[in-house]
Amino acid sequence: MLEISGLVKVYPGPVAALQGIDLEIENGMFGLLGPNGAGKSTLMQIVAGVLEPTSGVVKLDCVDVTAKPEFVRQRLGYLPQDFGFYPQLTGRAMLTHLLRLKGVRAPGGEKKLVESLLERVNLAHAAKQKVGGYSGGMRQRLGIAQAVAGDPRILVVDEPTAGLDPEERSRFYRILAELAEDRIVLLSTHIVEDVAVLCPHFAIIRRGRLVARTTPEAARSAMTGAVFQGDVDSDGLEALQAGSTVLQTLLFEGRNRVRILSVDGREPAGFQPVDASLEDAYLATVQLGQSALSRTASAGNTGGPA
Repeated sequence: MLEISGLVKVYPGPVAALQGIDLEIENGMFGLLGPNGAGKSTLMQIVAGVLEPTSGVVKLDCVDVTAKPEFVRQRLGYLPQDFGFYPQLTGRAMLTHLLRLKGVRAPGGEKKLVESLLERVNLAHAAKQKVGGYSGGMRQRLGIAQAVAGDPRILVVDEPTAGLDPEERSRFYRILAELAEDRIVLLSTHIVEDVAVLCPHFAIIRRGRLVARTTPEAARSAMTGAVFQGDVDSDGLEALQAGSTVLQTLLFEGRNRVRILSVDGREPAGFQPVDASLEDAYLATVQLGQSALSRTASAGNTGGPA
């Protein structure tokens, strides 16, 4: 188990990146969802033992890794948001170099381990290709290959699907799902789809604070009967934004298609009730904080959308 208690990180300025994070995470995939600048990467770096907290404790299997960072480093697979590669090296040579830096040993030898890792992430066919010619998804898969070398107890991946096309993202999802079967995988992302597809449990972080811990199903259910959609012209959009909680505004056939949150479940004029999505729940929570899910759940919105 990963236990995070009272975690605070204050940078010079001062800038409070984390303001008392408490989490307990069991084996499997756990999502950390939040906008850019919310404090996700800071939290991941502290868990990975590469950044010291201002205060608070992180324990992995009951060992305080803030006091003994070498414990987690020996059991960690880490794919940071910006992973550097040498573009002139082949995929095989790059992975070999990374495994040597990590000090990974394999009973069958280094070459056999490298080949098995490339096969595992579906890069065996590109082993001789220079990394500079890899697509974004191929580079991310190479990053995962080095992260899982040594069979880590915990895998930390930070914004792994940002910039990937749908096909590469789907391929990456399958790899992460397989890896989560027998270890802790902590996934940090601002992409709601990542959580919806992969994570049975997730938390939302906002301005350095944990504002919700829930499941995708529970988050959607809390919004039942509270989300409405309608088309609004440009002249009416500003007035709507001033008087309502607007979740999303998208252009549809030249008009503004707007989704709004109505906590009391009253249907605004010109709007129709719609099924709440996980993205609706996330956007409401980011805007309103923890009260978004609790307020809608306690308002008695038990009826489904028409």
